[in-house]
Amino acid sequence: MKKKSAPQSAPARRSLGEGGFFKFRVLVAVFLCFAAITLVLFAFGKASAQPRPPAPNQQPLIRAQYRGVMPVVKFDISPPLRTIKPLLPKGCTLRENEEEGPIPLGPVGRVVRDPVVQRVLGKIGIPAPLISFDGNSNLCGCSPPDPNGAVGPNHVVTMANLHFQIFDKSGNSLFGPAANNTLWAGFGGPCQTENAGDPVVLYDQLADRWILTQFTSGGPTFFECVAVSQTNDPTGSYFRYAISTGSNFPDYPKAGVWPDAYYFSTREFLPNNNFAGVGAYALDRAQALAGNPNPTIVGFLAPPTPAYVVGDGLLPSSLDGQTPPPAGRPNFFVGSQDDNGPYGAPSDGLTFWKFHYDPATPGNSTFAMTTTLPTQPFNSILGLCGGSRNCIPQPSTANRIDHLGYRQRPLFRLAYRNFGDHESLVTNQSVSAGTGPNGEVSGVRWWELRDPDGSPVIFQEGTYAPGLTDGIHRWMGSISMNSLGDIALAFSASNGTSPSVFPSVFYTARHPGDPPGEMTLGEGSIINGTGSQTGSQRWGDYTALVPDPTDDTTFWYINEYVPTTSSIGWRLRIGAFNLTAGPTPSPTPTGTPATPTPTPTATPGGCQYTFGTGSDAIVPGDTDIGNHTDDGDTFVALPFPFQLCDQTYNGVNISSNGRLDFVCVNEPGGFLSACLPPPDNICPFDFTVFPLWSDYRTDIVGEGCANFASGCGVFTSVSGSAPNRIFNIEWRAVYFNDHTQTANFEARLYENDPNKRFDFILAPCNLEATSCMSRACKEAQGRLPRTSAMLTRQGRVRAHTRPLVELRRRRQLRLHRPSHPARLQRPHRQ
Repeated sequence: MKKKSAPQSAPARRSLGEGGFFKFRVLVAVFLCFAAITLVLFAFGKASAQPRPPAPNQQPLIRAQYRGVMPVVKFDISPPLRTIKPLLPKGCTLRENEEEGPIPLGPVGRVVRDPVVQRVLGKIGIPAPLISFDGNSNLCGCSPPDPNGAVGPNHVVTMANLHFQIFDKSGNSLFGPAANNTLWAGFGGPCQTENAGDPVVLYDQLADRWILTQFTSGGPTFFECVAVSQTNDPTGSYFRYAISTGSNFPDYPKAGVWPDAYYFSTREFLPNNNFAGVGAYALDRAQALAGNPNPTIVGFLAPPTPAYVVGDGLLPSSLDGQTPPPAGRPNFFVGSQDDNGPYGAPSDGLTFWKFHYDPATPGNSTFAMTTTLPTQPFNSILGLCGGSRNCIPQPSTANRIDHLGYRQRPLFRLAYRNFGDHESLVTNQSVSAGTGPNGEVSGVRWWELRDPDGSPVIFQEGTYAPGLTDGIHRWMGSISMNSLGDIALAFSASNGTSPSVFPSVFYTARHPGDPPGEMTLGEGSIINGTGSQTGSQRWGDYTALVPDPTDDTTFWYINEYVPTTSSIGWRLRIGAFNLTAGPTPSPTPTGTPATPTPTPTATPGGCQYTFGTGSDAIVPGDTDIGNHTDDGDTFVALPFPFQLCDQTYNGVNISSNGRLDFVCVNEPGGFLSACLPPPDNICPFDFTVFPLWSDYRTDIVGEGCANFASGCGVFTSVSGSAPNRIFNIEWRAVYFNDHTQTANFEARLYENDPNKRFDFILAPCNLEATSCMSRACKEAQGRLPRTSAMLTRQGRVRAHTRPLVELRRRRQLRLHRPSHPARLQRPHRQ
């Protein structure tokens, strides 16, 4: 027989002659026939859940070139913005150098399987948006929009290419939309006459002020145009600055708030369009807030030597919350490098930079890369792009939209928060997550860094990619933390067919103490898209997820969608959500089957199951769930909520290999049954029930499957009536090693049972078989009651390296043995 290909993480299967076979098979036989009391309940939240990359190099690596104190060419104080007539929309004058830089045809190096990928949606319900409303449409006829925004106590300010708008927090427009250079009306020079784009808006919560910026592109001298509000009213007057970057074009500017300065990064190009390196600037915050006409601005340039240390840009950190960093903390900049990328990076990692601004002696300021933090392997090159921007599929068009993962840099923002007992930074990047049901699929790699000014470390990381299960691409993310320690991730989502999902705006999240690297909550929708973009591949290039300073727990997100299929008919969308607002079902993307999520409940401290036996027959399933495969999971919505160890579920992933995977899909590759507790496969077997775990095929036509009237598969039925229904899940399968040998068994879940009961209905062993397993099966018959009693008295469940967990609640498990026999799997050499 042809040997099955095992996943990289699983050892090859043993043949009959290999050592340990008999011992292993005896144990399996005991479990198969009688001790099918195999519920694995693994404790969440252990800090060591993710394997650690090698320790970073803590020595300074690269010092950027000091450019000196940069000139402020012009300064003034604007009239109140509310009195300035918004400039009329004009044709696109957008300029950026995003076309500069390689887009690889595919990964340059060997692709290593992502070890921290999250393949399924979180199972705990996430609240629906508190509010969701439209921003400005595409008034410039340009693409991409670069949507971003900031939130204050009473206002939401959004900026895009090439317009901005001010709202109250109910979504009512107070000013605009207006061309961005309306902010510099009457100012004179390129800041007034040009409207070039790449805008950024910040809210300084420590000062209750607003900062709005964009660059100029006409040259030969280039400027970053900066407007700082005089008060907390964004419709009031602004201190306006034109800051020169000389002859370097300051592409892709990003900004962050810090106590000593406003920090900026740029991607700078020489007059001949050659890439000069990454610019880093510190604008003295106290002076800018005071309206000093000549504030100190210190500049550095980090050249691309080697290219991977700066990649395609760095992000400055931006303070969230009211607790500033400890006095004297530098600002932190982060970049990313991928050994599959175009710049020859030797490994996957985050480049970590520190910008120390010295206001007393600006010449003593420093900007240096102090370490590279090794990450778990990731692949930033989405092969779907094929060396172009034609990447993410959309419904009803051949035009695909930009992924931008190939740009070697994290996505806006690098959010910093001081929690008192630790400091954290979070950021993200679009990546290729692997192969989903329709082929390669995009996901979002995210990182949390801690101890940034001591010994920086990646505290946790994960790749959010439920598209590996549902086929939907998720990319173009932004990430943030709130004062409770929750981490939220918001992003674009789209897919062409199976399912069809127009470009949409989704979000997910996790609570502190949840399993590291996982977005444990479900998925919410700011807007389900209703159209595709047919005339341009550009999308993004960045978005913004920010905390609300009023409660410091609510998140606001600004992204784009397409209301109606059109050439470049994008529109901004603004939404807010709060993770404590109460559970709601996760939204159903357009054309996507519903994936219910459960009501959040307390993380279990453990549980107890009292085992019993009896006799009953399998209740035949009457609904084919479509599981006709070798090593595959099929998601099924439960007809009623079912509680397992203090977690409530509205759905379950049913494995062809005889498992109920409530949390994590462990297929493909879940065929390698083992004594419990088993080693991790794709992910840990956390909250998994094993009715009869083995290596089955549910896709065979004929052979042993002909013994079943409806052939092989997994079939469900519902017995009884609410509120006391029983959900029956019946497997009709053959063994991988011998398609003539059948396996027929059932799991039952009970509605509202006070003991949270579930049953396994198993066919007895074929005691006339002559294999060693049948002999072990005979010998095990008299031992089952003793084993059951011993497990009950033990009162604890060991989860290999996890600590013993206390059992708090008694529950009834009845093990039934039907009267009709089924044949046991025979061992075969491979």
